[in-house]
Order: sequence, then structure tokens, then C-alpha cells
Amino acid sequence: MSDGTVATNRRARYNYFIDDTFEAGLELRGAEVKSLRAHHVSIQEAYAAVEGSEVWLYNMHIAPYKPASDENVDPYRPRKLLLHKSEIKRLHRAVQQKGYTLVPLKIYFSDQGYAKVQLGLAKGKRQYDKREALKERDFRRRTDRALHDRQGK
Repeated sequence: MSDGTVATNRRARYNYFIDDTFEAGLELRGAEVKSLRAHHVSIQEAYAAVEGSEVWLYNMHIAPYKPASDENVDPYRPRKLLLHKSEIKRLHRAVQQKGYTLVPLKIYFSDQGYAKVQLGLAKGKRQYDKREALKERDFRRRTDRALHDRQGK
């Protein structure tokens, strides 16, 4: 994770079709940034929602930073996402469509040192879509292995 990536949501691409991605800033409080830099964060169950003219991230867990015990806040508190007004309007229209949701794909620090979250505009996969993806991945893995073995001999 040398590119500034702090956490990734690997299950998101398995559970959802990602139609579009957005970069949003994260509004954090003091010790949360230190905890994020120490990779003490989980976004597996997190999701985002548009409320009025703001976007909020729910269920993201940032572990309390031990040295700043008096400054720590609720690890699961909703966190505001910083986006342009036009992006928020676009997201609001998209989420109103049946089946679409906002899923965090990864959290990282930008080159300027700001905490960012990559949001995916996602539509849920059905069980048969997931099975098909597993079959395709398994087939690709087997063919790559066969090609590798053939080139090695």
C-alpha cells in the first residue's frame, strides 16, 4: 500500500457492479487522521447516502487513537464527504434510481496529504452474477497457469 492507500473494500466489486467512481474528501476530527494514517480503519460494511445537499458516509470504523484518548470520538460516527455541488446533484439523481447505492471502494491520502475516499456508484449483483464472476476468475486462473507451465518447459 505504498501509493497512499489506507483501506480497500475488496468485497464491493464482488457484491456490486460499479458503474462510476467519484473522489470525495473526508471530514475528520483530530485523532481520526492519526488513526487513519496507522491503517486502523475498516470500510467493509460502510455505505454513503445523499441527505439534502450533503453526502454522508455511514458504518466506517476508525479505531480510537490510543495516545489521544481524551480527543477520541465515536468510531462509527457518520462522516461528511466533501464533493462539488454538481457532483452531489448527479449522485442524488443516480441514487434515486432503483437499485443504485454509493459504496466506498478505497480510502487513501492524496499527494497533498488530504484523506480521500473513492466512492462507487453501484448496483447490486444477483447470486447468479456472483457465481458467473467466480467461474470466469477460476477459468482465467487455470489458463494463465497452463500458459505459464507450457512456457516453462
